[in-house]
Amino acid sequence: MRNELTAIIREAGEMLKEGYYSKKCVSFKSEVDLVTQYDIEIEKFLTKRLKEIYPDFEIVGEEEYSESRYPSNAIFVDPIDGTTNFVHGIPFVAVSIGIFKDSEPIEGAVYNPVLDELFYAKKGEGAFLNKEPIEVSAATLLQKSLIATGFPYTKVTKGRDYRWVIETMKELLPKTRDIRRLGSAAIDLCYTAKGIFDGFYEINLKPWDTAAGILIVEEAGGRVSNEKGEKYRFGDIVVASNGKVHEDLLKNIARY
Repeated sequence: MRNELTAIIREAGEMLKEGYYSKKCVSFKSEVDLVTQYDIEIEKFLTKRLKEIYPDFEIVGEEEYSESRYPSNAIFVDPIDGTTNFVHGIPFVAVSIGIFKDSEPIEGAVYNPVLDELFYAKKGEGAFLNKEPIEVSAATLLQKSLIATGFPYTKVTKGRDYRWVIETMKELLPKTRDIRRLGSAAIDLCYTAKGIFDGFYEINLKPWDTAAGILIVEEAGGRVSNEKGEKYRFGDIVVASNGKVHEDLLKNIARY
């Protein structure tokens, strides 16, 4: 299915790229959570095309899916990961597609058409960027590691998630080379897989944010867990790394 999946995500990427350079109609899902007509159009396109080649899988899209539970055989679709970047003309935006069978990731693709970066992984077959194999970094010291993170939309209310972010950054920042925040979890995970980042963590993500990226990290030789070092499940805090700095990263992440 690789050729079909990458062909579809490239088509969706052309839609994203057209929108990136065009005038947008912006509305709000919450006080700071944006959505555009391109989010909706791309998701509709992907839903139709993916159903044709994966008839036994349910499509779980960011904009359309409203159920409280997720099927075990599902395709998680984020039509534009990084919508705020998309609206403001910042080139860290991506289409993300993660395929799960029996609640485990088996295939994933993330495509940033603005930078023409297509990441792909299939279970047991490695991870790739534009068809070239990629692997995680060789960093062994947290102090020399570049770490990525993100901020939850719940920051507006300064609730528990917000306090966790602030406490974790206070603890972690002095012990790393630096921390970056690109605004797209899918890209953060892929850049960890490629060795640009040595690690990544974030709270309050949705399944479509991580479904493709976690497999890409693992297939590139990295490790993915929750903040306790246990198997990552949707709804958990996600922690991804090259594996070598993972334990030190976990030690400096606040318990939630």
